[in-house]
Amino acid sequence: MSRKIFDQGELVSLVTKWKDQGLEVVFTNGCFDLLHPGHIQYLIKARQLGSRLVVGMNSDSSVKRLKGDNRPIINEQGRLLALAALETVDAVVLFDEDTPEKLIASFLPDVLVKGSDYEKSNIVGADIVESHGGKVELINLVPGYSTTEIIKKIKTK
Repeated sequence: MSRKIFDQGELVSLVTKWKDQGLEVVFTNGCFDLLHPGHIQYLIKARQLGSRLVVGMNSDSSVKRLKGDNRPIINEQGRLLALAALETVDAVVLFDEDTPEKLIASFLPDVLVKGSDYEKSNIVGADIVESHGGKVELINLVPGYSTTEIIKKIKTK
């Protein structure tokens, strides 16, 4: 599983190799704290949009800035390992910024994927991907699954 976890420099080399082989690279990103069935189904659908799926994952410090001091629940090493264990995921890369914009610009995925709770005009990196001939896709989320809602449910039990 650890051979699916890359730093940003390694990822650029890997994606270049894949593209040279004619493979279409799909990218999505998120915190992936408390991996749940909604995440799994989302990642399966994302992978179906191309030949390889790269997942950008927010670092612990990035999650804390975005979600608050009580997050993440699972540390970045645990979250990286969980994502890398998924058959549908071909590569996982950690990023420390609040958005994956620099990461997206570094390897230019062919397809950028986000959940349908986003509007295309608000997706970070969409302009970069489309300006290089790529496309942006929205995937419907699975109702009833949200890390925030799962945490609330645990706290009320």
